[in-house]
Amino acid sequence: MARPIDADRFIAQLERKPDTPLDCLYVITGNEVLLANECADALRRAALGHGFEERISLTLDARSDWTTLRNATEVMSLFGSGRMVMVSLPSGRPGRNGGEALQALAESARSGRLDGVLVMLSLPQLDAATRKSRWAQVLFDAATVIEVRELGRERLPAWIAERLARQQQHTDEATLQWMADKVEGNLLAAFQEVQKLGLLHPPGELTAETVEQAVLHVARYNVFGLRDAVLSGQARRALAMLAGLRAEGEALPLVLWAIGDETRVLARLAAAREQGNLSAELRKQRIFAQRERLLRQALDRVAPGVWPAAVRHAHDIDCLIKGLRPEGRLADPWQELAQLALRIAGPARRTH
Repeated sequence: MARPIDADRFIAQLERKPDTPLDCLYVITGNEVLLANECADALRRAALGHGFEERISLTLDARSDWTTLRNATEVMSLFGSGRMVMVSLPSGRPGRNGGEALQALAESARSGRLDGVLVMLSLPQLDAATRKSRWAQVLFDAATVIEVRELGRERLPAWIAERLARQQQHTDEATLQWMADKVEGNLLAAFQEVQKLGLLHPPGELTAETVEQAVLHVARYNVFGLRDAVLSGQARRALAMLAGLRAEGEALPLVLWAIGDETRVLARLAAAREQGNLSAELRKQRIFAQRERLLRQALDRVAPGVWPAAVRHAHDIDCLIKGLRPEGRLADPWQELAQLALRIAGPARRTH
């Protein structure tokens, strides 16, 4: 046990070697609902093939009676067959009693006391602090952990191509990129659009015209995706996401926060870099990993003198949202947000 595995690899293993013995404890964790459900479905099918015919489903949280989990895993099956216990913890926070129950479950799995029982626990993607908690460490150490990773924009065309291939269909790279733009941020919609193409058209090559006629514009953007696009210098994508957020009725203050807050952070980091203290400021601001990489990209691309003006720009947009009209600004705060996004995402680094 204690074997982390990627979701796609896990499903492929179950399909390729259906007779492989199953472990007694699985944890499926991640925020991509479609992929997590596919993993759970694959595991349920495999469990049924191995004789786990009785099923118990539990949805628990910090206020639940966790003795139901103990009873489900300790009481013998009434039907003489194996039992599959499917536990969902949507909040990812079991509370004190739940944490103790999960640690006891992990110990039962480790010591072989789950004879005739297979437990599948579904969790969202846990944050770093929760992942370091005692219950999570004990549980993840004892279980086979299936990591359902979020499917970013860069992986989406390949994912669509793979799903089309299952239907014996294919299309060119440009069409895959176009399709990814239309369904970005909405993997379930992407899945549905691929299925639709399978229903509407026979196996073989799909032309760009065929795909464009069938696929709806179902992209769902969020402010964090917009922030990442701005920081990484993807100006065209940032403008498309900004237009999508406006069309979806996203709250203006929230969109401004996503860009404006990072603008103020970058102004501080740029000043620290000029003084040779960038690393210390990054640690002080508790900026690590992916976010640090994106912020460094923005600092490398944009001249230091741009940041004070960008902070003032964000302040002026806040005034626009509140009904004030700063001198020299457009009346539409969405248009000014686009200008601010381009100020950060667009320019290459200049000396002046």
